[in-house]
Amino acid sequence: MASKNKNLHRAKRAKSDEFYTQLSDIEAELRHYRNHFRDKVIFCNADDPYESNFFKYFALNFNFLGLKKLITTCYAGSPVAGQQLSLFDVTTIAPQSDNKRPYKVEITHVPDADKSGAVDLTDVQHLLKYGQNTLSLLSGDGDFRSQECVELLKQSDIVCTNPPFSLFREFVDLLVEHNKKFIIIGNKNAIAYKNVFALIKNGKMFVGFRPMSTLFYFVVPNTEDFDMTREGVPLKSVPAIWFTNLDIPKHHEDIILYRKYDPATYPTYDNYDAIEVSKVADIPMDYAGVMGVPITFVDKYNPNQFEVLGICSSARYNAQSVGIPFLGQKDARPLINNKNTYARIFIRNRRLQERG
Repeated sequence: MASKNKNLHRAKRAKSDEFYTQLSDIEAELRHYRNHFRDKVIFCNADDPYESNFFKYFALNFNFLGLKKLITTCYAGSPVAGQQLSLFDVTTIAPQSDNKRPYKVEITHVPDADKSGAVDLTDVQHLLKYGQNTLSLLSGDGDFRSQECVELLKQSDIVCTNPPFSLFREFVDLLVEHNKKFIIIGNKNAIAYKNVFALIKNGKMFVGFRPMSTLFYFVVPNTEDFDMTREGVPLKSVPAIWFTNLDIPKHHEDIILYRKYDPATYPTYDNYDAIEVSKVADIPMDYAGVMGVPITFVDKYNPNQFEVLGICSSARYNAQSVGIPFLGQKDARPLINNKNTYARIFIRNRRLQERG
């Protein structure tokens, strides 16, 4: 019975994680990191090499970006592993008897095999079929936590992928453990995860270039649960954002402040010595004390402008997570007139603090 339940949970998790990133979204984000890619080993450790648009992006731009190496792996039981997929027909590249096993692709060069004057998918397919040591079967299940994939992780410089949302905490922990740079996609709710928020608070993880307010549409194959179609492809809107620890200009831009503090406009919480700021755009320019702001604040967070003290996202108080003293009795959520104001990040204006 335990084994059946485990398999059931695994199936549910795979279904909930079955989101595939559109190439246009990858291109729009990664163009801001071009200077980080040169002479680097890129690892896409949650991507089927034949379906993943991450693989497609890096393979087609391998020479343009000046990559040193591209490594891509997928896991056994992936909804797309072993199928005839949109990018390539796997049976033309590997023996048909093996096409149910997860693959590893390693690319160190992408020549213009068809002499067309530009690298295209035909060149990449030719490389996979005839290149030396570029494609091989994984010995294990391809799980990013497996020793086999961890060894590949150790060889890499930057991880770029859309990991399973249900395993996002573990995925981030693994990257941090091995001190890896990354550009990854996660659910917006991940901001409040203990390990993720700790990284954001300490300036070791940021929201990527794409604004949090921009809708993210993922490809959802083999399902009737979608919101729209584009060129016949089913797409579903998911509350997702990019996360990265690579430095981009966005992380050094100040939030333009223009409002002045007024006690009538900015009420104090019942249970915290902090004022309520319901919109990031309304952060007062002249208030040096603690402010509670929506979690969307991290989209514009500049560590040189603001100090992040903590986050209050549940009814249970945790001094380490919240960062400021709790003055209430029971409900630790930020309350005004005994009404919950939703999750809040507590911040201070660093520059006003420095001025004294």
